Amino acid sequence: MFAVTAQSFSTDDPLSGLVLGERSEPEAPDGWTTVTVKAASLNHHDLWSLRGVGLKEDALPMILGCDAAGHDEDGNEVVVHAVVSSPDWTGDETLDPRRSLLSERYQGTFAERVVVPRRNVVPKPASLSFEEAACLPTAWLTAYRMLFTQGGLKAGDTVLVQGAGGGVATALIALARAGGLRVLATSRDESKRAKALELGAHEVFESGARLPVKVDAVMETVGKATWTHSVRSLRPGGRIVISGTTSGPQLDDAMLTNIFFLQLSVVGSTMGTRDELAALVTMLDATGVRPVIDRTLPMEEARDGFAAMAAGDIFGKIVLTR
Repeated sequence: MFAVTAQSFSTDDPLSGLVLGERSEPEAPDGWTTVTVKAASLNHHDLWSLRGVGLKEDALPMILGCDAAGHDEDGNEVVVHAVVSSPDWTGDETLDPRRSLLSERYQGTFAERVVVPRRNVVPKPASLSFEEAACLPTAWLTAYRMLFTQGGLKAGDTVLVQGAGGGVATALIALARAGGLRVLATSRDESKRAKALELGAHEVFESGARLPVKVDAVMETVGKATWTHSVRSLRPGGRIVISGTTSGPQLDDAMLTNIFFLQLSVVGSTMGTRDELAALVTMLDATGVRPVIDRTLPMEEARDGFAAMAAGDIFGKIVLTR
């Protein structure tokens, strides 16, 4: 079968380890099912894998990809949940210390077929295309958990989304608006600020700009470059929910004085559960909200998609189709 594989690692030139070609068919062990992939979406996780982050050399060659939608063995349309927990784990699978994502320990979704635990498939409603559904399991699920589980936000609250343009940030804006929140967003790029307004943000600002109001929560995926602004933008008792550090994890000033004096909360958030993915799918089915797709490419042109993501030349998700 055709697949998109990490063959080697390179920090400076991650695409040098990307191989497109034939791989042997997967075999589903007991309790697992084979999904025929119709669409799969790229994440920064895939680029980090090519740099050797989160993927061990003894696991190579590894089929990349966390997200997919397609048909299960019975022909049902399904969305694949990317978090694989231990077989005996119960409860929130993101808390399982032995959890992994597809394409870390188990082969990923950038292939004609992928095998996953049976409990890792969620029914896809007819209202969602395969391309739209394939955007959900990582970026959109991360955003859903940040807002409504870890953030505890409710209709009428005000939220700031830092760094509009990335896959998680665009999902945060759309889901927050659909959930009845007042949405503020920032970006260094004027065109991305304009797109954030189209997506549902009520107001947009340059990165670091003083806001007209203090917000109930900040959704943080950028890290070092926006941290000080995030802390200063919160009302007393507000919270930062952080799921990534794309500008770097090291802080020049953690703003600890502000955090304890204003009784702020800093909450980590990673991916989401199968139940949260099912709730997200239901939310999109009910509201008509849809993922922003930057471009759709046949899987055979995956290298072009990886290059665009590496260059940062995207707004929304890149989807690969079969």
